[in-house]
Amino acid sequence: MDLFDYMRSTNLKKESPLAARMRPETLEEVVGQEHIVSKDKMLYRAIKADKLSSVIFYGPPGTGKTTLAKVIANTTSAEFKQINATTSGKKDMEEVIAGAKDNIGMYGKKTILFVDEIHRFNKGQQDFLLPYVEDGTIILIGATTENPYFEVNNALISRSVIFELKELAGGDIKKILTRALKSEEKGLGAYGAEIDDEALEFLADVSGGDARKALNALELGVLTTERSEDGIIHITVEIAQECIQRRNVKYDKDGDNHYDTISAFIKSMRGSDPDAAVYYLARMLRAGESVDFIARRIMICAAEDVGLADTNALRVAVAAADAVHRLGMPEARIPLAEAAIYVACSPKSNAAYVAVDRALAYVESHENYNIPGHLRDSHYKGAAKLGRGIGYQYAHDYEEHYVKQQYLPEEVREVFYEAGELGEEKERADRIKRLRER
Repeated sequence: MDLFDYMRSTNLKKESPLAARMRPETLEEVVGQEHIVSKDKMLYRAIKADKLSSVIFYGPPGTGKTTLAKVIANTTSAEFKQINATTSGKKDMEEVIAGAKDNIGMYGKKTILFVDEIHRFNKGQQDFLLPYVEDGTIILIGATTENPYFEVNNALISRSVIFELKELAGGDIKKILTRALKSEEKGLGAYGAEIDDEALEFLADVSGGDARKALNALELGVLTTERSEDGIIHITVEIAQECIQRRNVKYDKDGDNHYDTISAFIKSMRGSDPDAAVYYLARMLRAGESVDFIARRIMICAAEDVGLADTNALRVAVAAADAVHRLGMPEARIPLAEAAIYVACSPKSNAAYVAVDRALAYVESHENYNIPGHLRDSHYKGAAKLGRGIGYQYAHDYEEHYVKQQYLPEEVREVFYEAGELGEEKERADRIKRLRER
């Protein structure tokens, strides 16, 4: 590096966005992701011991994928190279591989190649790296916002350890913002700014676990806000709203707003009002409610309130939950809306829900009566001598695959299931009634 490169690098570092300047340089500075970087975890130990194998970091934007790669760069004794899959091609990789071979042959030194947005490489580009990952010429670190099991070649997947990074918790975001506000060396400490508790909570909430987004908003607020009469730059919730271009939604995830909104959402689906269901869904999404939590509530409503009146409702809800897990926001809003609307528009029945609770209550309050002998297992040695399975009538041998026989214990005379009168359930109930009355 010549003098001009050094000066360019130094000036760029000073002028970099706050999110880049505040990027941790050591493992101890990393906030969040304790499930993979706490001191008892494999990744932490591997980085500390400089014994890293090929890895792929997978997670939403702003959760620390590049940060971990930079930490590794600052920790390892290996040569560290970085390329971005959106701007780099085969020639760039060939240069890295050639240098890696020289490092091994001349100095016995390893090379780590960090490929940001590795999912942007096509199959051929990914295949090019494979033999060099396999023979140890390079140690690959890939970063991707897309599920690597769908976007990265199976051969690379099998030779790498996948680490999934989660959205940062609100407490993590607040810690990062507070650190940035106080740091004079890399952060905004020289500006003498303060942030209100409500504004801090707001930025932590609406950033959706994206530290970069929260830091960008904080930096914009500090740089564009006039000092007050006391000489301090005060970041209020109104300023925070302007900087992140998002209106404050009154929604406490641990308080009344959380429970009131999800209650209204469920009751709207149960009450067959798709407009209200979508409205409350939008309020929750806008406030940053967990999409997994919303998906679970839709599944519960489909099972509890639609039930057997439309058996597709639960299938749609489960499919939506799976799609949400694979997609993440903002695309996850679409399958959530589809499922909520489907459940709201479906015929309703809580008959299965009531039936199982009745049966559970009965089992809880009564002894375990003997199962009828003809229903008991007859396949083991000696079963026939004990009367097991004797007299059982095989339903498929009879007309309409139905035959009357005793299924409940003799002592149980309860009716647990009373079928609903809507949709598919009515058709099934009518059939059972007709068969029993033959």
